[in-house]
Amino acid sequence: MNETKLLRPFICHRADKISQYANNTETIQSAVLRRLVDTAASTEWGVKHQYDKVKRYSDFAKNVGVQDYETLKGYIDRMRHGERDILWKGACRWYAKSSGTTNDKSKFIPVTPRGLQNVHYKGGFDVVSLYLRNNPQSRFFSGKGLILGGSHASNYNLQNSLVGDLSAILIENVNPLVNFLRVPEKSIALLSDFEQKMDKIARATQNVNVTNLSGVPSWMMAVLKHLLDITGKKSIDEIWPNIEVFFHGGVAFTPYREQYKQLIRKPDMHYMETYNASEGFFGIQDDPSDASMLLMIDYDVFYEFIPMDEFDSPNPTVLPLWEVQTGKNYAMLISSSCGLWRYLIGDTVRFTSKEPYKFIITGRTKHFINAFGEELIVDNAEQGLKAACLATGAQVAEYTAAPIFMDADARCSHQWLIEFSQPPRSMEEFAEVLDKTLQQINSDYEAKRYKDITLQRLQIVEARKGVFSDWLKSKGKLGGQHKVPRLSNNRQYIDELMSMNNL
Repeated sequence: MNETKLLRPFICHRADKISQYANNTETIQSAVLRRLVDTAASTEWGVKHQYDKVKRYSDFAKNVGVQDYETLKGYIDRMRHGERDILWKGACRWYAKSSGTTNDKSKFIPVTPRGLQNVHYKGGFDVVSLYLRNNPQSRFFSGKGLILGGSHASNYNLQNSLVGDLSAILIENVNPLVNFLRVPEKSIALLSDFEQKMDKIARATQNVNVTNLSGVPSWMMAVLKHLLDITGKKSIDEIWPNIEVFFHGGVAFTPYREQYKQLIRKPDMHYMETYNASEGFFGIQDDPSDASMLLMIDYDVFYEFIPMDEFDSPNPTVLPLWEVQTGKNYAMLISSSCGLWRYLIGDTVRFTSKEPYKFIITGRTKHFINAFGEELIVDNAEQGLKAACLATGAQVAEYTAAPIFMDADARCSHQWLIEFSQPPRSMEEFAEVLDKTLQQINSDYEAKRYKDITLQRLQIVEARKGVFSDWLKSKGKLGGQHKVPRLSNNRQYIDELMSMNNL
């Protein structure tokens, strides 16, 4: 019996509705804003910002300023202590502990019951819907999905209130029927010790018919490699012959793509990117031939954007979705049913299409290198590494980069610490191709590199195996959705990593 064929009509109806995005953007997004404002009008935030007088987008933009975590954390902390009707109607018991950065200061993002259903779970449903639309012969539901999650802990010791990784919140609250379709069992999935969890997952799933994977590429890779170690197999499809798709997100997939091709050797294996952050579920790669993701515009999320060339100005332009342009770099703001209002989530995006709105993630508003005016963003780094790997046969497992500031001779450069799963044939050639590619795709970097006058050629340090995992572990951030900062404008992260690399 083909269970997927039976369930397809129920699931794929959403794909038809999503196809209407192209011609109704402003109407759909205006309706979302109306819904959010009306629901929150009686909250403390809504009263303060006169939501009862908001009739259109311009009223909303006039009444509410741009927010970040610092401006909202007082409200959020009161919510965490049990106060009701603060940023969103009712009480909020769940908080996603943000791992958007790896410093010691955490953010606690509210996950309301409505946000859970109308943003996060809606996104998960749509991922499957679009995948089945693109793959009519799929047998997705003939087996189970391996969902790799984090862990959670008590919130201020309040009854039934917890903080943790978003993935743990999703697993904890999922419809019990879904548990029949996923592995491992909840007691394993929510373990806080990643190394213990990795081993238990591998042993619990080695004899299960797994057809699909969901998780962060770096942590999923660790689980899959451990599975190969304990089974003695050469590839994952020897263990799970019906594996067909990996839904991935959290970090760029480019550094991992070739490694996954070696781990899972099935020629028809599918990979589908999602943009599911602590703050909400925003995008899905709906076309396997296009690396861009479709912006999901009919969830409980209203989108706005700040052009990055105005980001540091005192009064930057803020645009609703229907006024953005393709090809420009924007910082993204959201308003949602989780109680975040005109909130800067810290990610930057570039639109590749407007009918419908499709985009790529280009980096972070704070994860960049601009020590010398070079304005290097994560998207540049990923493209450069891809070219260097292709030219030299290398595979990158993890990396971070930071500036080397001017010495007495006014010499400065970028330093890259790279852990290779497959070292390049020539480190010199790898560095040369990376540097040349960055110049080709970033005119500011090219200008600073001109004749080595301002910026010298980048330096590459080969990291010992496991140093990035050791560093994350030392900060209590091993597993879950935690990730290494790819670029930094200072040397805090790289100096810590370099000191561990030399042990």
